[in-house]
Order: sequence, then structure tokens, then C-alpha cells
Amino acid sequence: MTFAYQNASSHTFVPEIWDADLLTQFDPLLVWASPIVSNNKYEGEIRKKGDVVHINSLLRPSVGDYKVPDGMTAQRPETVDQKLPITEAKYLQVLVEDAERVQLTIPGLDSPINQQMIRALAREADTFMGGVIANGATALPNVKPTSANIPQSLYGTILDMMLALDDNDIPAGRYVVVSPRVKRYLVELPAVANAAAYGEGGVTANGVVARLAGFTILSTTAMPTGVDIVAGHKDFATYASQFSGFREGQSEKYRADYIDTLHLYGGKIVRYPDLDTQRPDRTWDEIKPTKGIVKAAVEWPTAA
Repeated sequence: MTFAYQNASSHTFVPEIWDADLLTQFDPLLVWASPIVSNNKYEGEIRKKGDVVHINSLLRPSVGDYKVPDGMTAQRPETVDQKLPITEAKYLQVLVEDAERVQLTIPGLDSPINQQMIRALAREADTFMGGVIANGATALPNVKPTSANIPQSLYGTILDMMLALDDNDIPAGRYVVVSPRVKRYLVELPAVANAAAYGEGGVTANGVVARLAGFTILSTTAMPTGVDIVAGHKDFATYASQFSGFREGQSEKYRADYIDTLHLYGGKIVRYPDLDTQRPDRTWDEIKPTKGIVKAAVEWPTAA
């Protein structure tokens, strides 16, 4: 479609290609909603706020003792339903005064204003997912370091989190998300500073600091209030996200042209048989924290 203000010979702007560009530039800005911390296995078809994605959990069958006189008793598979509601609808809209000049000289989303809008969308989504994960995590005792042992104390807490996850048979591929203040002291430790990933090219993508003791260590400023360290596995939190596609046209309110998109998303803690409590109505008790994610707060010494 060519607008009246556009020259047919220079009509090269195709807004549909922006979707891929947005995802490419959006994903590296995420920590909580990144594939390292949250899975996106259950996105399904998301079309509007209020949609619900259904997640079925298969209960583990019981093992019986085989005896010749008794034979075997067959069991029917049992599932428990979980619902992932799409609760968030955030938009990005940009007004441009000279559509052709912007579109032809700054293709895609590379203009400074678009970059800042993408960062704003990413921040909203990441803060939301951080709250979901922290609210569903099992709280460990607060960390109480002294001024003399802050790095060692924080590192010891991460090892305690490793033990807590080990005790519940949480699989490999774990993460630790820390606040910038925790990161500042952790990197004083040779074990962290010399970790294989630290200092490599691209290590800051998705906030990655290092890989150590079976954890990918990440840091973000989007930490939930009252939480300094969170450890877990991405299978215990799911994030479903979809951009509704870009629109472009002439603004009815201003003498300008608009370009906008709508971001729909939701998140939840995923429940598993043998780790979580099943209610009589065949749903999960989602009030109790998950054993697949743990969190801790730091009581900082005044001199720190």
C-alpha cells in the first residue's frame, strides 16, 4: 500500500519484516524471561490478552511387585491441568514526522528512539517475569555476611542453593541470578573471576557473568524487591510471549505517521509430580513455593 505522501518509486518500506528484527533485538535484553531462566515450551497460539495456555502434567505411575499368582494390574495414565494466563498487554508506538526519510535512511528498528522503546518493552517483560519467579521460589535463610567475608559468604550461599536443588534432584542446566551488588563482590573470588565464560566475547548477552559449579550466573538490575540471589532451573518457570505484528499509518490525532506493535505475554511457575502437592480436584496447590527455584536476601553490613 502506498500513501498519498509517498513516492511510488521509493516505496520500499515493508513493516512486516520488523517482527523478526524486534525479536532479535529484544531477546538479548532479557534475563528473567530469557531461555536461560524461563522456558517457552507452552506458548501455543496467543492472540489477545486473557488467552489461556493449558499445560498438562503426567503423573508418574506406581511400580508394583510382580508375583506369579497375582499377575499385573494395569494403570490408566493420569494428567493434571495447569493454566498459563496471558495477563499482560504492552504496546510500543512511535510517531514520525517524515515517514519516508526515517524509513529509507534508518531501516528496521535501528533509530535511537526505537532502540529505547525496545529497551522499555524488554524491561517491562523482564520485571514481570522476575516477580513471577521470585514469588514462587522457596525462601532460604537470609545471608548475613560481615565486612570481612562478603565474597566468601555470597559464594557459600550459592553452594547452599546448589545443595538444596541437589536434594530435590533438580536436573543440570541451572542458573543463578544475582543483583549488581552481589555480582560486584562475587567477581572478587578467583573461582568466579577465572570461570571459563568470564571475559569471553558475548558473555554479557542476557546478563551472563560466568558459568560455575553447574550454574550459569547472570545479573540484572530488574531484581524483585527484597531478593538478592535466585537459583533454579528453567523448567520450573514458563514465559509465553507474542508480538501482534507492526501496524503503520497516518495518525488521526497528530500530523505525523505512527508505527506500533502490541506485546502479549504471561508467566507462571510450572508444577511437577512428586515435587508439588496435588489437590483433590486434580489441580496443583500453587500457593506453596516450588522446590525447583530458591531465593535469598542479603543483610548487608553497614560498611559494605
